[in-house]
Amino acid sequence: MELEAIPGVGEKTARALRELDDPEATVESGDVAAIARAPGVNEARAARVARGAIRRRHDDASRVLATDRAREVYRDALGLLKERTVTDYAEKRLETFYPSASASRIAEAQAFAAEATERDPDPAVIEALSGVEPLADPPTVRVRDRCLATADAEVYARAEARVPELSVETVEAVRDVGELARSYATVIVLDEEFAGMDVEGDVHVRPDALSTPAETVPERLLAFFAENRARLEAAVAVHEAADRPPAVDPDALRDALSRLDDDGTVVGDAELERLTAAVDDLDAAVSTAESVADDHLREAIRERDVTIEGTDFLSLVEQGARVDSLLDRELADEYDTAIRRAREHLVDALDLAPEEVDLAERVFADDPSFPVERDGSAVSQLRTELSAGRDRRAARLKAELATDLGDLREPVETLVRDALELDVELAVARFARDFDCVMPEVHDPGGGDEGGAGDDDGGGGAGDDDGGGGRPGGFRIEGGRSPLLDVPFEAVEPVDYAVDGVRLLSGVNSGGKTSTLDLVALVVVLAQMGMPVPAETVELDRFEEVHYYAKSQGTLDAGAFEATLRDFGDLVEGADGRLVLVDELESITEPGASAKIIAGILEALDDQDATAVFVSHLAREIREAADYDVAVDGIEAVGLVDGELRVNRSPREGHLARSTPELIVEKLAEDRGGGFYTGLLEKF
Repeated sequence: MELEAIPGVGEKTARALRELDDPEATVESGDVAAIARAPGVNEARAARVARGAIRRRHDDASRVLATDRAREVYRDALGLLKERTVTDYAEKRLETFYPSASASRIAEAQAFAAEATERDPDPAVIEALSGVEPLADPPTVRVRDRCLATADAEVYARAEARVPELSVETVEAVRDVGELARSYATVIVLDEEFAGMDVEGDVHVRPDALSTPAETVPERLLAFFAENRARLEAAVAVHEAADRPPAVDPDALRDALSRLDDDGTVVGDAELERLTAAVDDLDAAVSTAESVADDHLREAIRERDVTIEGTDFLSLVEQGARVDSLLDRELADEYDTAIRRAREHLVDALDLAPEEVDLAERVFADDPSFPVERDGSAVSQLRTELSAGRDRRAARLKAELATDLGDLREPVETLVRDALELDVELAVARFARDFDCVMPEVHDPGGGDEGGAGDDDGGGGAGDDDGGGGRPGGFRIEGGRSPLLDVPFEAVEPVDYAVDGVRLLSGVNSGGKTSTLDLVALVVVLAQMGMPVPAETVELDRFEEVHYYAKSQGTLDAGAFEATLRDFGDLVEGADGRLVLVDELESITEPGASAKIIAGILEALDDQDATAVFVSHLAREIREAADYDVAVDGIEAVGLVDGELRVNRSPREGHLARSTPELIVEKLAEDRGGGFYTGLLEKF
């Protein structure tokens, strides 16, 4: 797959995506978090890339949302879904669902949503999701006790690119490798021709080292797991709370993580801890051991009378004797005891192993001196041996742990992705439950009843009918309730409305005409996203475009009026398969002219295979201006009760609804009797 062929992916983005391990599979997966791991690609951009890949997979070039108001409804619908997510990932992942005119895309999305609505949004699972995040790549770890070596320039460049954690050195001969072995604890030679060389030090010839990074630089894998410890533990908790089998054995993962510190070092090994402590405490232990010996000698000198004959003293002075000579002659046994105690303290303090004791004993020489002095070279040698032992032990433990974690590397990707995807599914499930949703039946335009997506068992997919007789086009909504109204959802009155062809929608002010248009737009947008819709049952055609025009705020000036007419002129050219929703277009100019303009638009739409609902207070005038019998529906007012309008919110087919002024005049005529008010009423 050419990445540039994905809608919205240019050369720069494609170059970044190619940095992923398997860019094509990653993009096709729709995994927003995985796509966002490409350099310079954030999650919002990753969602657009995933959406583009979906469009390409379904050969979907449709742009259903044709107007600003239609796009606002989509954002509102998406917002309702996003409000029910826990993770940032789920928010971005939901953006990959868009209103589509592709039957295969709608079916695919409906299959996901139908399965999602079966999920149980358990509060314990929701709580556990709060700790889940996409896996992160840790900063590059610099490993300074190990290096790669090669005589090949191409191998050198490849090594630097693939293993940035290690220094890469150039060698030409065996002696160069020997020099590196004196500077590094471990040297890994990448060239086969060096096999069999005899070099002192920890040197390995491994031509496959670049293809086995877990063995070459286990720190990379350890750093990854250390960086993502909390995410992994949270993902396991989600699966356990949801009672879903995870992609990895939780006990094996927890055991491996327990052996790993937050900085990527191995913990829990007593021998490594002993060697590490011995190296760290060496200088302090030697100093304390010196003090132990000195304190013993001081006490011995205080408690003993040392007698030196005059001739002996003169002889010692003439020989240039020092205090150590006197100690050797008079306190030899005490000095031996002091050195023995110093050595014992050093061995005990550092918890040295039997094979390390000999090196420790060399730190304090047998030759008497006061104060007791350490042998610097012996201390250095002991430090070197302890450090080498520590590094060898750490390297072996890292390799062993990396081997264990290497087996978990791919499963934990699946573990976290499944947890994040569960958040997406639960958001859909919560949306469906909060707003009493149902999966709609989406048909091909002009198709029959078969192939719908709203079967009783909750499953379904978009229809792929080839047409034929049967069900008329348009939409049918039963028991629809809009969650976009500024009232609690429980208080929203259900609406039934079905339209095939072109309709005028009449009704009193504040009777619910605009909210009915909003409900229709929301239901259609959600249905073509593949999502459940807030209604008891919904059946609709798959619309190519949704044109929703909101009520204009005041009369337009000449320029804006002309631009609006141009928009509608373009709209009626080839309007087949479109849904057109217009709210009080008459507000753009004078009522008389508005009626004629709306009548002309309705005539053009009626000649085509379009579904349209025009809300207007000028229904009577529009019918008179039109050259065909315009269908009119009405939101019927029941009457006025205590000054408040009572309305049947479901539009009544073929009914021209009475206006609010007519209802008020009627009420006055009833309350006050004939005469003036009766005459007024007769004019309606």
